[in-house]
Amino acid sequence: MEESEDVPKDFIKLKAEKLSVDEVSELVVSPYCGAVSLFIGTTRNNFEGKKVIHLEYEAYTSMAETEIKKICRDVRQKWPSVKHIAVHHRLGVVPITEASVIIAVSSPHRAESLEAVMYCINTLKASVPIWKKEIYEDEYSWKENKECFWANSEK
Repeated sequence: MEESEDVPKDFIKLKAEKLSVDEVSELVVSPYCGAVSLFIGTTRNNFEGKKVIHLEYEAYTSMAETEIKKICRDVRQKWPSVKHIAVHHRLGVVPITEASVIIAVSSPHRAESLEAVMYCINTLKASVPIWKKEIYEDEYSWKENKECFWANSEK
């Protein structure tokens, strides 16, 4: 395979169906890369002493996809050796232990892919219009990301 046949790609998906770690990681595998780094954000069963039943996510989909594309462009500027990037985020109900977000990045060496994955998740939480609702046993709460730029603008 010529390296020109394995052009860098970004795989962005927002969907209501269960996310697959295998699917996301396979998207970024490349014969030119020795590293695939993954971040998997899952629903935990508690928050500040409350029992979490499940999470629900809503998004402004077209804007969210645009913002994720910007993140991918930023990654490629900061780490030019990165080959492929995949960002899949679940919408709707996400049960305990299931993935809300999976991010995968491939690069020739591990440092770049690990740093890029961390940058992706931190920037996604800070700038992408995806909202999380935590459902507890007897109440619910819309959660704002502490990293989110618009959440801090009024304080």
